[in-house]
Amino acid sequence: MRIITLEEHFQIAEINRAAARWQPQEEGFRPVGYPPPERELEDLGEGRLRAMDSMGIDMQILSYTAMALPVIPPAEAVALMREVNDRLAAAIQAHPDRFAGFATLPLTDPEAAARELERTVSKLGFKGAMINGRVGGLFLDDPRFRPVLEAAEALEVPIYLHPAPPPEPVIAACYAGLPPNVTTVFATAGWGWHLETGIHALHLILSGVFDRHPRLQMILGHWGEMIPFYLARINQTLTPAAAHLQRPVADYFLEHFYVTPSGLFTLPPFLLTLQIVGADRILYSVDYPYVQDRQARAFLEQAPLSPADREKIAHGNAERLLKLNPSA
Repeated sequence: MRIITLEEHFQIAEINRAAARWQPQEEGFRPVGYPPPERELEDLGEGRLRAMDSMGIDMQILSYTAMALPVIPPAEAVALMREVNDRLAAAIQAHPDRFAGFATLPLTDPEAAARELERTVSKLGFKGAMINGRVGGLFLDDPRFRPVLEAAEALEVPIYLHPAPPPEPVIAACYAGLPPNVTTVFATAGWGWHLETGIHALHLILSGVFDRHPRLQMILGHWGEMIPFYLARINQTLTPAAAHLQRPVADYFLEHFYVTPSGLFTLPPFLLTLQIVGADRILYSVDYPYVQDRQARAFLEQAPLSPADREKIAHGNAERLLKLNPSA
């Protein structure tokens, strides 16, 4: 069984050093609550391939991970993101059967971001873009980001909406007053950035983005960032309020979002997600190298699925959505 994973990260040391001055460090808050696995993040060669083989992963869709990226000023962002994408393209060219890529975009300059998405998809063969949370405090439904959404729709590539820390006032209001390390993890991987990403996705729906861009597709990790669990409640309460929308709120989620596990390999959330969104809307991800779980393949092999649905989740849905060459 071929397995393709879609939330797999890399970094480039010199790019991170260039971006470091924009990294938020207010009041001692660190964007992530654990030391990043620098060596594995920077390896786009044999070490990563060995790790993939040990986990039983055939292909990774690679994306850059750095929380400072959405706030880098336009003058610096355009060149930095182009360098990131060119370096990723070289790694993909060296191992085209094992790697594909999501673009990194200079979102502080939305027009340039749209041009970079077009370049990376049309010329470098990238499969979409990954966006890390808000940009300058703004959700992607803000009108200034319309060129990026228009480009993704026209190119028929998805946007993977990845978690990022909530804004500092939200951290202060909701997550502070605890030991600093607890606040850090509570506001990020332990709860806060999942809630933040779910809010972002719902904001896109409620603002009418998918009425304006009916072919736009998005991807959420972590089994849909809490939304599938509450989708019935969301639909029941928000659909009557959102009279400006053309369809029920739940319809937008079920028709415009795919979900992945992001390394959450436990059965109950998977089964709930499967019941809510169906096998056609589930993709696979490990969140490497933050997660290096050798049970990733075993989880999928042992899940209570029909053979057809198992193949869809393992690779078929990704091949269809990302226009990858199907397995033999």
